[in-house]
Order: sequence, then structure tokens, then C-alpha cells
Amino acid sequence: MQAQQKASPGRPRGFDADAALERAMRVFWEHGYEGASLSALTDAMGITRTSMYAAFGNKEELFQKALQRYTEGPASYAVRARQQPTARAVATAFLAGAVEATTHPGDPAGCMGVQAGLAVGEASRRTQETLANWRNDAATMLRERFTRAIDEGDLPADTDPELLARYLMTVGNGIAVQAASGVAPETLQAVAELAVQNWPTAEQSHRDH
Repeated sequence: MQAQQKASPGRPRGFDADAALERAMRVFWEHGYEGASLSALTDAMGITRTSMYAAFGNKEELFQKALQRYTEGPASYAVRARQQPTARAVATAFLAGAVEATTHPGDPAGCMGVQAGLAVGEASRRTQETLANWRNDAATMLRERFTRAIDEGDLPADTDPELLARYLMTVGNGIAVQAASGVAPETLQAVAELAVQNWPTAEQSHRDH
């Protein structure tokens, strides 16, 4: 691992880097990027700033690693949803996953990728761009899946896959913000189900013509 290469040769690190990164991720998730102070991060991680810099780099680099961990963990529902057999099943799984991940008991409410970038200053512009790219990557993944659905005849030929992907991302991000505001999971799941109620289908397109 890259983090291990930075450790002084012959000197054991003395802490569990994986557990420390998990705790850092949760601090960023709960407080956002700028709201997560170095003191809060190192206190949660149980290490000194010197150890943090040696193992993970500066705060921005630590956040990048924490975001990757979040992507592969709590936010991994997005990748799983893409594997559903139909476009509607993809959308249903994606939004249900968003509800579950942003309201999971014991975890911070909301989405780390949304919360962390809502309020950042000029000094944190690169982090804001990282988060914008992170959300755009998810939209691209959905767009590609919906393009395939059009090719397979699962969606009407005149469907705009980019617009459909952005629609899902907008609803998903809205669910995250509502979850952070304390809206009940049951309510958010009802919103998710409403969002796909009039989902376009190839059969519907044939009827319309």
C-alpha cells in the first residue's frame, strides 16, 4: 500500500491504518470537508498529526482516501444497482440504496459525497471539484447503463439517457439532503418509489405510437 511506503523504514507504525481511515471517513461524512478539523480527525483516528501525515498525507489526501473507502463501502450500492437486469430495476435499486445508505442506523445521516461539498471555501476548491467529479462519475455510469437499455429495447428509442441519469442523481442527492435533515427512511423510500412510478418502458412507447 502507498501509505505503508511512507512509514519510516524499520519503525512499526503502531496503529491500524485501516481502522484509522474508517474513523476519518466517518468524521468527514458527519461534518463535511471543512467542518472536519485536523484535531477532530486525529482525535477520532487516535493518532498524532505527524502520524497522519506520514500514513495518509495532508487533509486533502486523507479525504481522497476516505472518499474512496466510502465509494467502495456505503456507496457501493450504485455499482450493484447497475447490474440489475432492467433500467427500471436499476433505478429502483439505486434509489433504495441511496435511502438505506443515508439513513443507516449507527452511521452519519446523509451522503458523504453530497454533505462534504455543500459548503467549501476557496482554499478547498480542489476538494469541491473532486466531489463534483465523483457525482458526475456516478451519472456517467447510469447514462451508460441506460444507453445499453435503449440498445436492448428495454427503454424507448427516443429516451435521453443523459437526462434520465441526471434525473436519478437529482432525486438521489435530494434524498441525501433530506436524510441529513432527519426525514424518516419510510418517507424517503416512498419518495424513491414515486420517482420511478412513471418510468419509461418500451411497451409504453409502442402504445403511444
